[in-house]
Amino acid sequence: MKTNKFLAATLAVCFSVGAYAQTVDEIVDKHVAALGGKDKLSGVKSVYTERSLSVQGMDIPTKSTVVVGKAMRTESSVMGNSMVQVVDGSTGWMIRPAMMGGSGDPEEMPADQVKQQMGQLDPFGPLVNYQEKGNKIELVGKEKVDGKDAYHLKVTTKEGQTVEEFVDADTYLISKIKMAMNGQTGEISLSNYKEKDGIKFPNTMEMNSPQGALTFTTEKITINGPVDEAIFKKPAK
Repeated sequence: MKTNKFLAATLAVCFSVGAYAQTVDEIVDKHVAALGGKDKLSGVKSVYTERSLSVQGMDIPTKSTVVVGKAMRTESSVMGNSMVQVVDGSTGWMIRPAMMGGSGDPEEMPADQVKQQMGQLDPFGPLVNYQEKGNKIELVGKEKVDGKDAYHLKVTTKEGQTVEEFVDADTYLISKIKMAMNGQTGEISLSNYKEKDGIKFPNTMEMNSPQGALTFTTEKITINGPVDEAIFKKPAK
């Protein structure tokens, strides 16, 4: 009798784990389909984006070039000063004007900042192809985000970083992200998705970070356009 009870309990646990895993994969599969489908996403090799960053009453133009999985360059113009951040492989460099605490010359990016920026080498986030990337996903539950139902997924990346993704239960697009930003938890709300070459991108991103509230509005996206790899190389002072 004890053996039968143990067997029944074991089978119940196995069934529960199997159902849980299937639920996570079902959410992720629908998310990938909502973005444009696995074939479309895997065909993206580079993404160039122009955005307007609104912060403290200022509109700051920002340009970003991402070679998927390899390199990224983001450049902003702040009150006539150029601010640049580049990640190339596992290293990075940046240019900060004096008003941002820099010298205006190229400087090495701190290792912890490089690690944080490397997530941006993947424009579609840690859910897409999560198993191949070595990421683990836990379904925390169903919650409300701006009054709408969303699946709360906890992602642990291969590098050990934790990212919380909220997937809208109707559209299966990401509505909110929570992650560590400079040692504190920051939130990013994503909305106003628009399609470009069959792939959906959020047109509006609102970020609540330790530095304050930021709003990014997308103005232009180019997929698989020409990329001059020289833009990722650190210039001489």
